[in-house]
Amino acid sequence: MKYIGALDQGTTSSRFIIFDDQGAIVASCQKEHRQIYPKPGWVEHDPLEIWENCHQCIEGALAKAGLQGSDISAVGITNQRETIVAFDRRSGAVRHNAIVWQDLRGSDLIEELKKKTDASSMQKKSGLIFSPYFSASKIAWLLEHVEGLRAEAERGDVVFGTIDTWLVYNLSGKQAVVTDVSNASRYLLMDINTLEWDQELLTLFNIPVQALPTIVPSTGMVYAECATDGPFGFPVPVAGILGDQQAALFGQACFGEGMAKSTYGTGCFLLVNTGCEAKLSAEGLLTTVAYQIAGSKPVYALEGSVAVAGSLVQWARDSLKLVESAQELDRLAESVPDCGGVYIVPAFSGLFAPYWRSDARGVIAGLTGYATRAHICRAILESTAFQAWDIFRGIERDAEITLSELRVDGGLTNSAPLMAFQADLLGIPVIRPLVVETTALGSAYAAGLTVGIWESLEVLASQWKEERRWEATMGEAEREAKIHYWMKAVHRTLDWVPVDDEES
Repeated sequence: MKYIGALDQGTTSSRFIIFDDQGAIVASCQKEHRQIYPKPGWVEHDPLEIWENCHQCIEGALAKAGLQGSDISAVGITNQRETIVAFDRRSGAVRHNAIVWQDLRGSDLIEELKKKTDASSMQKKSGLIFSPYFSASKIAWLLEHVEGLRAEAERGDVVFGTIDTWLVYNLSGKQAVVTDVSNASRYLLMDINTLEWDQELLTLFNIPVQALPTIVPSTGMVYAECATDGPFGFPVPVAGILGDQQAALFGQACFGEGMAKSTYGTGCFLLVNTGCEAKLSAEGLLTTVAYQIAGSKPVYALEGSVAVAGSLVQWARDSLKLVESAQELDRLAESVPDCGGVYIVPAFSGLFAPYWRSDARGVIAGLTGYATRAHICRAILESTAFQAWDIFRGIERDAEITLSELRVDGGLTNSAPLMAFQADLLGIPVIRPLVVETTALGSAYAAGLTVGIWESLEVLASQWKEERRWEATMGEAEREAKIHYWMKAVHRTLDWVPVDDEES
């Protein structure tokens, strides 16, 4: 038996999962990290805490499996995307807390650039839109607000890297400074056609290229060997990197054009494989690099992102004290036949695709004396399905395809009422795989392909197995009525905060 390790660093926690050569989970270990909120709309993580947690997770999973570092054939990395760490290239000293993908502090810069830059030209190059969501405005903010950082960046002494860069750097004993194409495509600084940092975009954000990591393929090459004084105690090859949502697409074996997946985690992310053509969106969606095998053309995807999905359940549990657990929320949601006219739009940090409105803030609409705690719980779950519907509709229009099924993964797929409502709303089957940890599995697949554990994408596709399926049962008239009220609720969130306001 051969084993592959997957280091899965997410928004709220880090995990290390060991897979066997059949793609089955052998052991895992997970640790949460702090969410730091310096100001409204600002979100940070401690990079040193993240690395320490990853270190402990690797050791913990190995111990659970009864394995040594030398038993691991290769390790793959998958990570929360867009989150930026600034660190010294030689010493690894962190220059500022990581600025998280949800963070809105780059809003003012983005609004300025919108006024003087051709958005369509920028979209053709990057596949993205002007938004503080992406890494570029976060890097620009750091350069302007951290003393001495710009001079260090100009000299190439500091690195601005996404979390994959930070993890590979530490695993390799501070040797490798890389990011793969799927992560690089989220900086708003890479040309998605050439797969290189683009000088025009760098100039636009005033970011020196020497302060960025080297762009590498997602699979098909070894980027570094783990340092022997690290958590493995052995030179395990680091052989695959994928941003978390691209990793889930890879782990769901969506290798064919037109295949789609949706991940229901802290946020919700729906991607469809568009093949080797980078299709630009007219629906507010993103064109992103899905993956690249070394020596081959990149494969692209259209993506829609929802900022608040699983985190809304956490908010109801921890901040509102509405329930004590996600399981209790599910039970309450299932105790009523519908939402009782209640609609929740969780625009806590604005609205992502397809609206891209930083000025939006969350609302609960349709409240009457009839509404109970159970109706609110059901509205919490249904809000994620409605947000996914927004994206689904746009992807079908952009890609000029009709999706016949949706493969799903992530923690929220354990919510049967949510998955059933999602199938009803989309009108197609929603399918959960046997192995639901598809983000980690995708990075394991990428690493395993590199070192020859698996021979081809076809072999990986043959390992995908269905575990549960939800079929649509809702009538068209009822579906249209629910969507009508959802759109009314979305409209109520807009123009709440001025875009140039400090709290936007």
